This record gives sequence, C-alpha cells and structure tokens, in this order.
Amino acid sequence: MDIYLNTLGVICNLGAGKSVVAEALFRGDTRGIRPEQGWIPGHAPPLGAVRAKLPPIPDALREHHNNRNNRLLLAAAWEIETDIHDAIERYGRARIGVVLGTSTSGIEEATYGIDAYRRNGVWPADYRYTHQELAAPAEFLAEWLELAGPRYGISTACTSGARALLSAQRLLRIGVCDAVLCGGVDTLCRLAINGFHALEAVDLQRCNPFSKHRRGINIGEAAALFLMTRETGPVQFLGGGASSDAYHMSSPDPQGGGAQKAMRDALRHAGLAAAQIDYINLHGTATEHNDSMESLAVTTMFEHAVPCSSTKSLTGHTLAAAGALEAAFCWLSLTDTFAERRLPPHVWDGQADPALPALNLVQTGNHLPAGGRRYLMSNSFAFGGNNASLILGDPA
Repeated sequence: MDIYLNTLGVICNLGAGKSVVAEALFRGDTRGIRPEQGWIPGHAPPLGAVRAKLPPIPDALREHHNNRNNRLLLAAAWEIETDIHDAIERYGRARIGVVLGTSTSGIEEATYGIDAYRRNGVWPADYRYTHQELAAPAEFLAEWLELAGPRYGISTACTSGARALLSAQRLLRIGVCDAVLCGGVDTLCRLAINGFHALEAVDLQRCNPFSKHRRGINIGEAAALFLMTRETGPVQFLGGGASSDAYHMSSPDPQGGGAQKAMRDALRHAGLAAAQIDYINLHGTATEHNDSMESLAVTTMFEHAVPCSSTKSLTGHTLAAAGALEAAFCWLSLTDTFAERRLPPHVWDGQADPALPALNLVQTGNHLPAGGRRYLMSNSFAFGGNNASLILGDPA
C-alpha cells in the first residue's frame, strides 16, 4: 500500500511557511541561530528561536490550550488549513487521526506556574497541569479541527517526530484512518536548555557538526505538520525503520549498531538498496559521541559516498520536532515548486575530524541528480539509544 505526504506546514527559526523556510535552508542561512539572554544563568547560548508572530489560540480553546507550543503548532496548521478541510470533506472527521511528537509540550508555562506556587503558596489562575501533558498538542489540534479519529502523542526524545510519521503510516495501512495529521512540535524551555547545559552538551558558539572542533548542540524550536494519506501526492512516504541500542542512558552505541539496524530496516521496508539513496539528512548533533557513531554507521552502510548533511547548524536541535522538521527538509528537496531539487548544505568550519570516517558533505548549491526517481533518507537518534530512519521519494 502506497502512502503519501500530501502537504506540509512548517515553521522554525528559518521562517514561517514552506517557501520562506526553503529559501533560507538551501541558501545555508545561519542568521536564525543567535545568542539569547535569560535562558542559562551567566551565558547567552546561541538558540534557534522562532521570531515570527504566532497566531492566538481560539477563544473557545484558550483556557486549557494557551501555550507557545500550541501556538507554534497552530501556525504550521494554518498553512495547510485548506488542505485539512478538504480532507475532512472527503473522509469525515472520524476517519482523520492526529499523531504528534513532542518533548517540551507546555512545560515552559508550567514552570512559571510552579515558580509562582513556590513563592506564594497559591497556583496562578491561568495554571493548567494539562499544558505539560505530552498528548496535549495532539489533543489541541484535534479539538480545534473537531476531529474524532485517534489522537495521541509520542515522546521518544529526539526521534519523536520521526516516530510520529511511522505511527501515522501504520494507522493508514491497517485501515483505522484515511488521513493522518502527523509531525512534531517543540518550543524552547528552560528545563530542556539547562538540562542539556548541565550535561555539558550545549555549545556556547554556533554548533559545528562533524568538525574536529565540535563541542555540542544548539537548541531550537519548530513545528512541522504533514497531511499523510493513501492518495497520490507530491512526495511518497516509503517507510522507515526503528531500533533501540539499550546501550546507555544518554550515549549511543559507539559502533552505531542500532543506527545501522534502523537504516537497514528502512531500506528493507522501502524495497530499496543502499546505493539507491540519493541524500541523507544526518542527525548530526555536533556532540562528540553522536557524530562519531553516525559517521561510522553511514560509511559502513553506504559505500557509494552518499551526499549528506546535518541541518542543525542552521536550525539548532529542535528536539522532538527534529525528526519531522528534517523529514520536511527532504520533502522540500523533492518538491520542485520550493526547492528546484536543491539539497540542504552542511554548514560548518570545514575542519574535518581525522578520527571520523569521511562523509560526502553537501555544499551550498548542490542538487539532486536529474532524471529518474529520487530517494532521500532522514536519520534521528535519541537518548536511550532510540533510533529512527525515514525514507521519502518521488511518487512512482
């Protein structure tokens, strides 16, 4: 059964909407990563903050759903609202599901409420525990659209958005849904930023994936929302693979065994050989262990020096949204209207780590090959050794 990603709504630090994001992405624009005060005491870490004006939560939903995470999600949904309502007309509200990955949800707003309670002994009038629930974005989107199909959240750290797409594909294949809104959303929050800083995983300069000078991640925020159906669309979702290293609480298996399994399973489910992949969007966090593991896994799996890049030096690591956002970048590369078949460049200092296997890193202006069907892979690797690999391609 063929599954398609029919349309995309996207917002991140590169801009709001497909055309704006595509132009900044393929230009390799790093201006969206800027030092920000007030997040880490004594430091101004570079962050990929969304600066576009976000829409307000509708009045009827404001009491229980008014947080930045939902406003970011609503901005992505607004871009494809016409397509969503067309799907509702065709399939009915009970046949459309919502599956979203998140890790922050409304935790930032909840943190302010908890701070106020600790100071005053009274919960603020606008505090709602439900803001921080991990299913909250899916609940909000389904309530806003009055959908009656399955709705749930996935929170597997940095693979959440990718696993949401895999879960949506299963809902379509088993006939539970005729369409699924799927993707990921995460916003900047003090808990996540300071948590990564405490792990000494945050770079206080712009991150530098696969460089010998890499020192850690920059954190960003984003929402990427797909409408996935069985109807032929501009991009085919060929499937993916998932695995778990169970190696360490926060470090990946240094040999990349779990990462390789996820990629092998993705190829098998897509019915492709490794040599048919035309581009890989790397997880590429710019941490010492991830980049080492991923470069080994990719060069072991792909002997044809597949073009690849990490886009996290452009967007920051958008945590649970990353898998969906980076799949969105592959979607843009495959869509002539927005990308002219350009590939996302790998922006770094050009100083390769001699201890890592060499990768064929994309330069600004590189394109997908002309002619024939093109196949793109997107990798996401998370704490706990949680791995996911997705494959998108031209329709048959």
